[in-house]
Amino acid sequence: MNAHAGSAAAAPVAVHPPSGTGGRRVTVRGEILGLAHCDADVVEFLRLAGLPDAEDFLDDPEWVKWRGGRAHHYEAASA
Repeated sequence: MNAHAGSAAAAPVAVHPPSGTGGRRVTVRGEILGLAHCDADVVEFLRLAGLPDAEDFLDDPEWVKWRGGRAHHYEAASA
């Protein structure tokens, strides 16, 4: 993963809405990295994908798009 997102493209990282059982799927450019249950999980997925300082980008909309639900919340989605 390149350290420069580029302003012309959409945010490369997506944290999807909370699942019915808790946790949020994390993708980079459409590739599923895993199911995160906390910010530390997201940071670890991104570190493994090549972004060593990922915690600096979690609140940067050029890097991370939080889809559905509130950012940094991983509780099960209510029915």
